Amino acid sequence: MTINLKNFEQTTDYQGDYDVDLKVLQARLARLQVAHLCHKRRAVIVFEGWDAAGKGGAIKRLTAEWDPRYFEVFPIAAPSAEERARHFLWRFWTRLPAAGNIAVFDRSWYGRVLVERVEGFASEPEWRRGYDEINEFEAQQADSGTTIIKLFLHITQKEQDKRLRERLEDPWKRWKTGLDDYRNRARRQDYLEAMAEMFRRTDTRWAPWVAIDANDKKAARIAALKAVADRLEAFVPLEPPPLDPELARVAKAALGE
Repeated sequence: MTINLKNFEQTTDYQGDYDVDLKVLQARLARLQVAHLCHKRRAVIVFEGWDAAGKGGAIKRLTAEWDPRYFEVFPIAAPSAEERARHFLWRFWTRLPAAGNIAVFDRSWYGRVLVERVEGFASEPEWRRGYDEINEFEAQQADSGTTIIKLFLHITQKEQDKRLRERLEDPWKRWKTGLDDYRNRARRQDYLEAMAEMFRRTDTRWAPWVAIDANDKKAARIAALKAVADRLEAFVPLEPPPLDPELARVAKAALGE
């Protein structure tokens, strides 16, 4: 059954102790990052969603307790001239994580079938071909041992307008908004149609979508972090690897134990 975003508009406040629950999840995620390092596993986490849906806030809390040497966040904007001269997936291939690392994408290759489709930056044959290209790209990563996590943060038009208004009113938040937000807002129905097809065509066994009701920021952050932790945990051993016998021998000689 495909994702219907209407099912993610309940707008209920977070039920629980947010600060305590957040700390518990962040500690769990920190241990999972160590497990990826120890077992040389890779993971890719994709955040998609509406403008002002809270992707940045969720990413900030997701990575708060991670060792910065072994993860990277990629904020994806319009492609450069160099990137436009190549296949649209080229710039994402160059950002894939090494063994033991995690890559977080704030927007992603799904721009081909969302903004590029709706705004006419890709031709119809290009964006229609994009579904199969994306599925094959993700299947290649999964087959090579990369865990793929895809989150979509959904908010209603009413909630988006409230957040856009707050950004305009706060001089220190105006950098977060621009003309693109309002151009996209004016074509919400077109985006909803593109999103529906995106879910239908790219919600795969190896890279399923997780939709999150993001109308309450705290509830959305907890849901996002839990979804990431659950899937990371399913694909990495949680037991530490055994001590290297040679390291144990050298350490014993050096430390006298």
